Amino acid sequence: MYKSEEEFLKEYDPNMFEKLSMTADIIIFSISDKPKENYRKTDEKFMSVLLVKRNEYPYKNKWCLPGGFLDIHEELEECPKRILERETNIKNVYLEQLYTFGNVDRDPRMRIVSTGYMALIDKKILSDKLSKNAEWFDIKIIEKNNTISIELENSIDKIQIKARRKRKEQSQEQFDYEILENKKLAFDHALVILVGLERLKNKINYTDIVFQMMPKYFTIGELQKVYEVILNKKLLDPAFRRIIADKIEKTDKIKKGEGHRPSALFCYKKRKQL
Repeated sequence: MYKSEEEFLKEYDPNMFEKLSMTADIIIFSISDKPKENYRKTDEKFMSVLLVKRNEYPYKNKWCLPGGFLDIHEELEECPKRILERETNIKNVYLEQLYTFGNVDRDPRMRIVSTGYMALIDKKILSDKLSKNAEWFDIKIIEKNNTISIELENSIDKIQIKARRKRKEQSQEQFDYEILENKKLAFDHALVILVGLERLKNKINYTDIVFQMMPKYFTIGELQKVYEVILNKKLLDPAFRRIIADKIEKTDKIKKGEGHRPSALFCYKKRKQL
């Protein structure tokens, strides 16, 4: 028996346990606009996610989320900030911890546990140019019963993910996901993206997180389209206006010059804890 902590630490052998590594993976969501053919209608909106093409093994030439290893002397919350800037050249954005992903076989190199983070940005105001390996992909989601099909697409590539939603035991609100199809995303990042989309969908119902993705000034119609894209469903106008009534305020600015009647511009009323 040890008589003191000092005696214990003196004889402690750190090699008695198998080692694992920690990483951080970051989902960066934003909103993209696609101009309508009819200039009198508001531009169509898409959720977008930022992916990085890997230039080394494993999974060389496949797409992945920005990610990297935690340095041994680095604080956990500093890791995603450093990685985000290194991998994408994006900095000073809203970040929140998402989930810990620790499946035994999630990385072919060794046992690696990853802390996932979610970043929300308005990509139109990014002042720095993205890294050359980083690309925005628009997200299209089709849900049928418990099957979820996700298509990530841009002018460079198309990525298809298919998953099955499974309710966790003794839970009415929490789900697990089984990836059924994924050929172009590295590691378990298809799962990470699914979990991030679900978190975002849930949080806009009880927080003001959506305004991290909005410009300073916007129309009610534009804000409603963003809600609809995130929730993946159409909202009734009167009900939506009641939802956001206490969150926005009308400005003296108007949006015009798009072929339809000028619309009043609104702004986010107050910066609440997200």
